[in-house]
Amino acid sequence: MKLRLFKNGYHAILNILGLLFLCYLAGEWASTRSATTNPGVGGERVKIESRSLTLTAVFAALYVVLNVLQMVSVGNPTVYGPIQLRVADCLIALVALFGWPAVGGVTLGCFIVNAYYFLGVQDVIFGPIANLIAACIILLLHRHRFIGCIAGALPIGLMVGAYLSIFFPFLTPPEVLSVLPAIAAMIVSLTISSLIAIAGIGYLLLTVISRPSILGPLESRGLKTTLKRKG
Repeated sequence: MKLRLFKNGYHAILNILGLLFLCYLAGEWASTRSATTNPGVGGERVKIESRSLTLTAVFAALYVVLNVLQMVSVGNPTVYGPIQLRVADCLIALVALFGWPAVGGVTLGCFIVNAYYFLGVQDVIFGPIANLIAACIILLLHRHRFIGCIAGALPIGLMVGAYLSIFFPFLTPPEVLSVLPAIAAMIVSLTISSLIAIAGIGYLLLTVISRPSILGPLESRGLKTTLKRKG
């Protein structure tokens, strides 16, 4: 059974990476063709837009791949259960650096993951909305990264915890929180998990990637970030 799950996860990852590669090639082909056909007439704008779409696809694919790997290696409850800790949510913190393409990526990625497992319609709808709100908050507070990561984790804990408790009562909160009402216990559990993923792992990842030695080569290749470099 475990071997079959591993094979399914492996094939899913290959499919996602293949789709991502095709999207990247299509984006680069479209931007190059447009820039060549119409030099100086919107060519640069199309190229920038295709790069943004490619970055969105990268974030969406990474979000899905990380969740698939977590499901295969640890188990579904850690991704969909009442004591879930989605490691992929660390990508939401990177919105502070990569802006709107990352916002779209983590929102689309959440939609794909939730639709794939299909806990219920509510999870498919409200899960991505929670990610979208969290990402927008972090982008709004991108100059205050740690505060933004903490604030961004809160709507995920509140929204996801609330609808899991209301619409999926068979998911019981952790026993250590049994002194609280079920909905409050679920919200607390999901909020703690989100804080670990976004304000903990995500903020650390954001700090590392923001180093000039890592970010410099990427920016030199045309990657746009929210950082303002001094000339």
